[in-house]
Amino acid sequence: MLHGRPVAVLGGVRIPFCRQNTAYADVGNLGMSVRTLGALVEKFGLHGRRLGEVAMGAVIKHSSDWNLGREAALSSGLSPLTPGITLQRACGTSLDSIITIGNRIAAGQIESGIGGGSDSTSDVPIVYGKSLRRRLLAANAARTTRDRLAQLRGFRLRELRPEFPGVVEPRTGKSMGEHCEDMAKEWGIPRDLQDEFAVGSHHRLAEAYERGFFDDLVVPFRGVSRDNTLRADTTMEKLAALKPAFDRVSGRGTLTAGNSTPLTDGAAACLLSTDEWAAARGHEVLCHIRDAHVAAVDFVHGEGLLMAPTVAVAEMLARNRLSLQDFDIYEIHEAFAAQVLCTLRAWESEDYCRSRLGLDAPLGRIDPAKINPVGSSLATGHPFAATGARVVATAARQLQERGGGRALVSICTAGGMGVVAILER
Repeated sequence: MLHGRPVAVLGGVRIPFCRQNTAYADVGNLGMSVRTLGALVEKFGLHGRRLGEVAMGAVIKHSSDWNLGREAALSSGLSPLTPGITLQRACGTSLDSIITIGNRIAAGQIESGIGGGSDSTSDVPIVYGKSLRRRLLAANAARTTRDRLAQLRGFRLRELRPEFPGVVEPRTGKSMGEHCEDMAKEWGIPRDLQDEFAVGSHHRLAEAYERGFFDDLVVPFRGVSRDNTLRADTTMEKLAALKPAFDRVSGRGTLTAGNSTPLTDGAAACLLSTDEWAAARGHEVLCHIRDAHVAAVDFVHGEGLLMAPTVAVAEMLARNRLSLQDFDIYEIHEAFAAQVLCTLRAWESEDYCRSRLGLDAPLGRIDPAKINPVGSSLATGHPFAATGARVVATAARQLQERGGGRALVSICTAGGMGVVAILER
């Protein structure tokens, strides 16, 4: 990291990402995490080895999942003496878990560790309302059958109404898509630019698969070897036929199912270490994590919910004395095509960079050819807690392929936060 010992990224793996209620409908977070960690153990010959820590995460999980990081580590082939921890920061979760491992390595606390995450939007926790829960808990605590039955007296069918996982921001009552629709209107991002961006993501991902880029990054699972959200044959004409998904009333809605990420299941993880640990075991260092940063925006009082990466990147660049153009690759998470396009437009805006970021001049324009060169979330899908590790593994592999360079990683999250990092080779 910027301070302390260098943190090496040795590589990562993931299972193919799959649309909800398809190949992984009955697997769940633990099963996907075990498969992913097991593949990482196999790839790097870690059977029976004790690592400093395994940090995993999940955004949507059951209370019975307990400590996902530890449980997955115990079934991965690693030494059972390897500790595990579970983290969560919405869509930034596995980038955060990687940063957590990296900080511990940089601080000299551990020599190696794994950061990753998984998410299932198929196997979601569905709970019953407070009234029924109180009745069941009271009945369970009762000492006699008569007392148990007494707790159910006056029961009404409406108490069986289930509660599903939240899909809106608690403080605004609006979904992420609705917030992003507001951002697209504020920044004047038209539908055709969003569709064009989405088509490009699918085509770049398909090309990367065809040339073998993902051969050692994506491991088959449940009979699937490629992301089943990928649409290599998608076109502007096909996307233009889709109806708005979040603003169906005003006639000005621009976000559709085609230029937004689908609900997805999947898992990903990366192996990190010191340079010395890697050299002693014959592992190539793909790149180093130079720095990482997190920022937040006040979306409750008018800022765009998904604009926090604009702030996080600006603050991280200043700390590292870098410009926005000092990168060879920009891996910007595609929660929505509009989110990426709003971010790019904000960095080019003199008014925004002065008034919000406190800069004397705009951060400027990025070469579009350097943005997500092998596709990203619009094509791969977006299992919330797995995306960060997918992005880091993909960026590290690209830096290896290039023989050097610098990558900027940027992820927006629910709750109005942005998690960003700099990778270097």
